[in-house]
Amino acid sequence: QYSLIKDVVSSLKRHRMHEQQFTHHPLLVLSNFGLQQIQVKLMATMFQNMFPSINVHRVNLNTIKRCLLITYDAETQLLEFRHYSVKVVPVGVSKGLKKLLQEKFPNMSRLEDISELL
Repeated sequence: QYSLIKDVVSSLKRHRMHEQQFTHHPLLVLSNFGLQQIQVKLMATMFQNMFPSINVHRVNLNTIKRCLLITYDAETQLLEFRHYSVKVVPVGVSKGLKKLLQEKFPNMSRLEDISELL
């Protein structure tokens, strides 16, 4: 079973598709691949070799725009692929400062000075 990208995008309220999303490889997450069966180990190795490994100490978080989650179900012997878009957002700041950090300029016509925004 599969879904076309146009069907997925049309079902979303706010879709996030941009060119920079596919310039870097995704973060690969393998779930339930710890079984000792040789075919499961072979599948895990194959998926790991499809994408470059990520050094967690040197990786720039701005380059990670996607996450690929692959889950193995041992009972049905099926793989489930999930492809997520990742967005970094500031947390714990005011709404006005968040807009500035995301390079969206808020309407400051009703403010006396910049301190009211922050």
